[in-house]
Amino acid sequence: MKDILYKLFEHHYLSREEAEEVLSNIAQSKYSNEQVASLITVFLMRSITVEELLGFQKALMRVKIDLDEFKPLDIVGTGGDGKNTFNISTCSCFVVAAAGYPVVKHGNYGATSVSGASNVIEQHGVKFTKDVDKLKASINKTGIAYLHAPFFSPALKAVAPIRKSLAVRTFFNMLGPLVNPCLPAYQLLGVYNLPLLRLYSYAYQASGTKYAVVHSLDGYDEISLTSTFKVANSFNEKVYEPEDLGFKRNTDGELFGGDTPEEASKIFDNVLSNQATEAQKNVVIANSAFAINIICPEKSIAECIEEAKETLESGKALTTLKKFVEFNS
Repeated sequence: MKDILYKLFEHHYLSREEAEEVLSNIAQSKYSNEQVASLITVFLMRSITVEELLGFQKALMRVKIDLDEFKPLDIVGTGGDGKNTFNISTCSCFVVAAAGYPVVKHGNYGATSVSGASNVIEQHGVKFTKDVDKLKASINKTGIAYLHAPFFSPALKAVAPIRKSLAVRTFFNMLGPLVNPCLPAYQLLGVYNLPLLRLYSYAYQASGTKYAVVHSLDGYDEISLTSTFKVANSFNEKVYEPEDLGFKRNTDGELFGGDTPEEASKIFDNVLSNQATEAQKNVVIANSAFAINIICPEKSIAECIEEAKETLESGKALTTLKKFVEFNS
């Protein structure tokens, strides 16, 4: 690690092979916490390259599970935007699943926010599993399965205490969306800045995943409806205003995720019970709609919005959550 750190301190970049080796060694606990923290700090000081990103990705993809028969979708944000929003991506996953599209959500405990996907799922009494048969049964019975990242990526488990201690975004935030072990056929990814939107577009083009990368220009790693937002997919890039889609513009405070995991879980339940505020509902509907559009590009965004809205307001999303919790608890 010393040689790697000196190389990075001298403003050199890692090859794909070097990046893979470093992260593989982290997974095997070959480095001290201080060395790992130093490595993380380097990537807080400069941008990660596509080669480094793909090398790190390969190291984390040691465990793969075959859920190809479902052609599932995942909705995920990089995190690290410092906004502490409620669990918008996870709510959206349940809406999309309730609309009839198979979902395999990959997530972790929050490192830079109060409640990550695993926090809110666990708050409902769900038991995480890596049993493929159980995961397949969950999709068949409820439309959705959940993959707790540390079960599939030893490196993520190894660095979890360091990330929690640092409490700032790291390159592991960037890696999370790329290491869903089922390699979903479709993915909606939210990023916290425009350079990352470009970086992930290149990475997805190399993988063959059908995707959309979204970024709200005021810094959110999702479609927040607080500002203009940009969407890049396999076909084009487009800028949207919330009002263009029939939504009122949200304020930052309206998306606040609470001060405790319990508060975040309550907001999550209110959204899926159709008892949330207009701002909370709209932001979930918007993200769900753009996710549906990846699977069904022949549908207009307006049609996808109506589909997501009907799914949430009819109670289908809540029914899907209840079935998922009952089956996985």
